[in-house]
Amino acid sequence: MSRGGEMVYIPDDSDFSSFRDQCESLEGWHCRYNKAGVTVWSQGQEESCTVQKIKTRISCKDVPAETLYDVLHDTRYRKKWDSNMIETYDIGRLTVNADVGYYSWKCPSPLKNRDFVTLRSWLPLGNDYMIINYSVKHPKYPPRKDFVRAVSLQTGYLIKANGDGACILYYLTQVDPRGSLPKWVVNRVSQFVAPKAMKKIYKAGLKYPEWKRRHDPEYKPWVFPEQNTLPSVSLAELSVQHADSLENIDETGLPEEHLSTSDHEA
Repeated sequence: MSRGGEMVYIPDDSDFSSFRDQCESLEGWHCRYNKAGVTVWSQGQEESCTVQKIKTRISCKDVPAETLYDVLHDTRYRKKWDSNMIETYDIGRLTVNADVGYYSWKCPSPLKNRDFVTLRSWLPLGNDYMIINYSVKHPKYPPRKDFVRAVSLQTGYLIKANGDGACILYYLTQVDPRGSLPKWVVNRVSQFVAPKAMKKIYKAGLKYPEWKRRHDPEYKPWVFPEQNTLPSVSLAELSVQHADSLENIDETGLPEEHLSTSDHEA
């Protein structure tokens, strides 16, 4: 996503417009999964390639677009619904609608766990809401020995209002996991992991209003920038995280393990 691959920059309207077009376009996308209101597409790479671009879509009844937007921003609430998350926190703010953050997650066993440092930006645009990110390097948050540092080339959400009190959620991601992964992992992401993740977000949206009423209901720094107390970060402190500068882990020989009971949650 970074322009020219070298300069860290804050996405502008043209970047958000391009991201929205990618979410809504079907050209060049191959449907990999379509069940129970969830669709998954992949684009442009052979199945053996680990740096796939994947897009998912789910229709969310009874969840307004602005509620789902809050869910995806609220790091305190994320602990309630994202069972794959190990840790997430905001590092600092760049502008009123851009920050830098850290996220680590549990990979399917027996793979090593991954983490990211990303520049995230967001934009409400009429009935649409977008959140996009890409990986950056921050001098105080180098790769850790207990994680494989992965690279988000482009990841984001598009939430579109769809009638009264409903919305459509798109999730698009192109990530380099920094590893030569076995083919079963690539297949599992599109056939299993991505649909399950979308259903979790939908369920989180249904439960969020009640949770938020009991947890600082007026606190939404992503909507009210004056509430943001994060330290300021300068673009000059950051650099683009290039995948080829990170350790590459060969996990192609790992056997496929049986799915745990928790993996069968709808």
